[in-house]
Amino acid sequence: MLLNFSLFRHCRTMHQGNRTISKFFLLGLAVGSEQQKLIFILFLCMYLVTIVGNLLIILAIINDAHLHSPMYFFLANLSFTDICFTTTTIPKMLADIQSRSPTISFAGCLTQMYFFILLVDLDNFLLAAMAYDRYVAICHPLHYAVLLSPKRCALLVVTPWVISNLVSILHLSLLGLLTVCDQKKIPHFFCDLEPILRLACSDTQINDLTILVIGGAVIFIPFTFIIVSYVFICFTVLGVPSAKGKWKAFSTCGSHLSAVALFYGSIIGVYFLPSSAYSVERDKVAAIMYTIVTLMMNPFIYSLRNKDMKGALRRLFSKKKFFWRW
Repeated sequence: MLLNFSLFRHCRTMHQGNRTISKFFLLGLAVGSEQQKLIFILFLCMYLVTIVGNLLIILAIINDAHLHSPMYFFLANLSFTDICFTTTTIPKMLADIQSRSPTISFAGCLTQMYFFILLVDLDNFLLAAMAYDRYVAICHPLHYAVLLSPKRCALLVVTPWVISNLVSILHLSLLGLLTVCDQKKIPHFFCDLEPILRLACSDTQINDLTILVIGGAVIFIPFTFIIVSYVFICFTVLGVPSAKGKWKAFSTCGSHLSAVALFYGSIIGVYFLPSSAYSVERDKVAAIMYTIVTLMMNPFIYSLRNKDMKGALRRLFSKKKFFWRW
C-alpha cells in the first residue's frame, strides 16, 4: 500500500488505506544498549557546551561597546543561529536515546525539517557575510564605514532569513508531490531530506534536481564568494611590507576560515556526493559533524583565537562576579 504526503494541506497525519499514520520511527545511531548511556552523556555535554559557549559570545558582544562593529554583529547572529540549529535536532535525539520507542509525529518531522533547512542555509549566508566583512576591512579599510553601514549590515542578515525561508518552504512543498511506501522507519537521528526521500516509491527526480540546483546554488554561491574574498585578501596581505602586519591581517581571518572548513566539508560530504556513493552511516557521521561538532567548536574558534573576544569575556565575567558579591 502507499502513503500520500499531504504537506501544507493538513501537516498532521498520513493516510494508508483505512488507517491513519501520524508518526515515524527514528532509528538513530547504531549503538549497543551498553553504549547508549555514554553516548547520551557525551552528546548532552556537547549540547550544553554549544549553548553556553554561544550565549557567552552573544552576551560579551552586547555587553562590550568595543565589539559593537559589523564583524561582531555578524558573529552574534551566527551564534544565535547556531543555538537554534543545535536545538532543532539534539534535544530530540537525546530524548530518543532514552526512549525504547523513538518516534516523531508527522507534523513534528516536517517542523524539524523546515527549521533544519532554514538554519543550515542561514549559517551558510552568515559565513559569507563575515567573509565580506573581512574583505572590506582588509582590502578597502577607508570605505569600511560606508560599505558596512548599520543599514547594510541589517540587510545582510535579513535577506538570508528571507531566502532561507523560501528555500525551506520549496523543499517541503515538493515533498507533497511524493508517494511514500509502507515504510515508517527513518534511518537517521532526525528528519533530513535524504533519508525521507529514500522512503518514497514515486519518482524523486524533481526533488533530487531541486537539491542539486537550488541547494547547490545556496551552498556554492556563498562558498565561492568566500573563496574569492580570501583570494583578494591574500593578494592584499602579501603586499603588506612588514611580517608583523601580514600576521595581524591573517590572524583576523584564521578563526573564520577554520569555521568555514568545518562547515562546508561536512555539508558537501552529505549532500553533493553522487547518489551511488550514499551511505547511511556516512550520512550520520557527517550530520554529527555539522549539527554538533562544528557548532560546539565555533565558540572556541571565535574566542580563543580572538584577543578582543577574550578581553570582552574577561570583562563580562568580572562584571558578573561584582554583581554576585552584592
